Amino acid sequence: MEAALEDVVRLFERGGPVMWPLLGLSVLSLGLTLERGWFWARLHRPGRRRRNERLIELLRRGDEGRVREETAGEKSLYAEAACDLAHRRVVPESAGPAAIELTERYRPTFERFAALMATIITASPLLGILGTVLGIIGAFDLLGAGRVDDVAAVAGGIAQALITTAFGLVVALLTLFPAMLFRAQGDVCLGTLERFAAAAGSKPSGAKVSRGGESGSKSSAVSSVAPVGGGDQAVEEAASSLPRSS
Repeated sequence: MEAALEDVVRLFERGGPVMWPLLGLSVLSLGLTLERGWFWARLHRPGRRRRNERLIELLRRGDEGRVREETAGEKSLYAEAACDLAHRRVVPESAGPAAIELTERYRPTFERFAALMATIITASPLLGILGTVLGIIGAFDLLGAGRVDDVAAVAGGIAQALITTAFGLVVALLTLFPAMLFRAQGDVCLGTLERFAAAAGSKPSGAKVSRGGESGSKSSAVSSVAPVGGGDQAVEEAASSLPRSS
């Protein structure tokens, strides 16, 4: 164990001062990967898709009570979003704005640290190249000053300078793959929230309108035949005024 640690320290010394910022980025990348991995593992645990399908069906029905029963004790963003949409009673005309508002509200949650991971992916190779350039400059400076008699020593110095490039690429690649996986999970989350809003806006509408229209038609029919102020006399007068057939 101690021998391996000494080899790592020696490798960093050979790579130059740029190796230490790269080491910091690698530790930061590992921490972000673990945090985001734990977040998505909890949010998209097994059975999540079936649970979301039930919530979508309940939102389509407009059953707020059942939605709250289904999400009781759950603290995920899906549960919060479903309860909010069920309580707001979204109408079809506002389903689009509701979807935009919902996704923008939760976007900082499911895209957390995405920009930082993208920065690590971009900066790590650049730092590696910087270390290599600095190493090559130092090697040719020694060669030009005539302080190195053996050209092989200069070649060895250039090879050592390439260590930073290799290490930078390793850090970038080890950050890239988890970042792409987390981005795919974010797309799934975004699509689910949009489906929630669409389902809440497509719940059966017109039931109240139809009942109101029916009652209105009934009341108009009744009012059309109901007698008003001397109705019997008016009817008799109207009947007497009709032409009688011979």
